[in-house]
Parts: sequence; structure tokens; C-alpha cells
Amino acid sequence: MNILLLQLKRIGDLVLTTPAIAALRDKFPEAVLTLIVSREGAGLLPAITGVDRTYVIHRKLSDVKIFHAVAREKFDYCLDFTGNDRSALLVWLSGAQKRIASNWIRVQSRFRAGAYNEFVADRVSDLHTLDFHLTLLEPLGIRNVSTAIKLQLPPAAREKANDVRRAHKIDHPFVIFHPGSARTEKFWHAQRWAEVIDYARTVLKSTPVLTSGNSALEQRHIAEIKSKLAQPVADLSGKIDLLTLTALVEQARMIVTVDTAPMHLAAAMQTPQVVLFGPTNPFHWQPRQSNALILHGRSMAPAVEFAPEQPRHSMNDISTEAVIGAMNSLLSAPAVQAS
Repeated sequence: MNILLLQLKRIGDLVLTTPAIAALRDKFPEAVLTLIVSREGAGLLPAITGVDRTYVIHRKLSDVKIFHAVAREKFDYCLDFTGNDRSALLVWLSGAQKRIASNWIRVQSRFRAGAYNEFVADRVSDLHTLDFHLTLLEPLGIRNVSTAIKLQLPPAAREKANDVRRAHKIDHPFVIFHPGSARTEKFWHAQRWAEVIDYARTVLKSTPVLTSGNSALEQRHIAEIKSKLAQPVADLSGKIDLLTLTALVEQARMIVTVDTAPMHLAAAMQTPQVVLFGPTNPFHWQPRQSNALILHGRSMAPAVEFAPEQPRHSMNDISTEAVIGAMNSLLSAPAVQAS
């Protein structure tokens, strides 16, 4: 049995594909599973179990080698978790007996739909992203499987995280704050970030740690936040790789983040988290563990009900007080001081 899996979207999408990978491995323990990912998720591959071969699409001319490798291989099944032109071409080249995708591809593009021969009727707009990925397994007779996210950190990642903490004098307990995102509409007000970071230091008695991507926009956002802080803070933004970040998230007492990749890493590591949602709908993306609190809109209380159709909100609808209240709910000051 030879199975090809295509997940060419971003890091969060890849993390939310791991339950499907685990279910395929359980169903076909002797199969060869090949996973193709985008360059954004490549750094996470050593933590993804259950696959035998991996390729990384860099969106460069050198990708031709991967397309040739897929065309030469004989696949039985191909599951496309992506649904774009690039993944459709890989599906077609795979020549797999079953080439599976969501039915919405037929709605979007007749040309693209020609690469597939089995379609799952569920619409991504009606499901959490993780559940949507699992529906693609149904044509293979796989249903009602675990939705647990599967990441297995290599020991070297934890060792590197410990080295980073020593180098930056990050003591336990520490709280990670991740303000950055590839989308500036997910930026929260810099002054409010500074207020909750200062609160973590002075009231929760925790060492604050800043993380973010290294894009120019994110770095400017981080610089503005740091300029408003009462004291300097350990700033790891743009300085650590994905596995080291995951290991640090695992070690943290809590993470406060916008809707972006570290939210999914925290869910995988079962780290308590406060997540700020604005323009994106938490119905499709929210972490499901009990120690995750979701803030969306002007409500002071974390959201507990989610629906496929919800209004978009500005990130700045979320108040400083709402974030501090959620932090206190997850990590009380006495508990922090005693740890």
C-alpha cells in the first residue's frame, strides 16, 4: 500500500492534519506514507510521526524534482488536504487509484476537479479544520477516530530550548507572549500587549518571553510593544526555529497569542493558553483542550459557543481587562508564586 498526502498550506493546517496521519497509520500499519508539505511547515517535520517519506515544496524551479518523483511512483491512494492548483497537479501526477478531495473543489474549479476521482461532500465552512481533514479519510473506511493532535518532539529540540533559556536568563515560571502574525489585521494594540506583559511580571511573578516571526512587519510590531514596557523583556522573536519554539511552548506555564501557529503548537503540547481572535472565526480554528480560553469581540468573558457563521471583529475590540481576566483564570497569582 502506497499513500500520498498533500498539505501545502501553513503551519497550523499541518498541525491539524496530524490526527488524519495517525488514523491512516493505524488503519494501514504496513503502508508507505509519503507527506508533501510547504516550506512554511518544513521545520516541523521531525516532530510528525507516522510518515515514511517527506518532501518540501519551496515554490521554486527546483520543485520539478518532486513532481517527477511523484509521477514515477505508483500510489494506491492520494489525499489532498490543500485544494490548490499545485496540489491538484501533484494529485494528477500520482496516478493513484483513489484521488480524494473535498467536493468544494468541484465548485471552485472544474479544471482542478479533473485531477480527482472521489469527493467528500462535507464543506470546510461547516466544520472545524481538524474535522474537515478527517472527513477525507471516509472513502477509505476510516471514521470516528481520535482528534488528538500528534507531535513528538525530538530530544534535541528540548535541549536547544534549555540552551536558549539559559542564554536569555529565562527562569521558571515563564509566560510566552506571541503578538506576531503574517496578517497585520490580527495585530492587537501594542499598548495593551505591554500592559498584559507587565502584569505577568509584576502580579503573576512570571518571566515574560516574546516570540514572533521575523518579517519586517512583525518586527516593527514587536519593537513598538517593547518600547512601551516598564522593563526589558526576553525577546526571541525571529531568533528560534519551529521545533525550539514548540519545546519552549511545552515548558511554558502559559502562552498568550493571537490566532496563529503557536496556538496549535500549544494545543499539541497541552499548554494553557489565552487566544485572541479577531477577523478569523474561532469555530474553524480554536484549540479544543479545556485549558484554552478564547477571546473574541468585546465580551469580557471567554467564548464558549462557536458557530460556522459569526461576525468578524477588530482585534482591538478585545480589552486589556479581558485578557488579564483570562490569564488569571488559567494561572492564578498564588499558584505561580508557589511554583
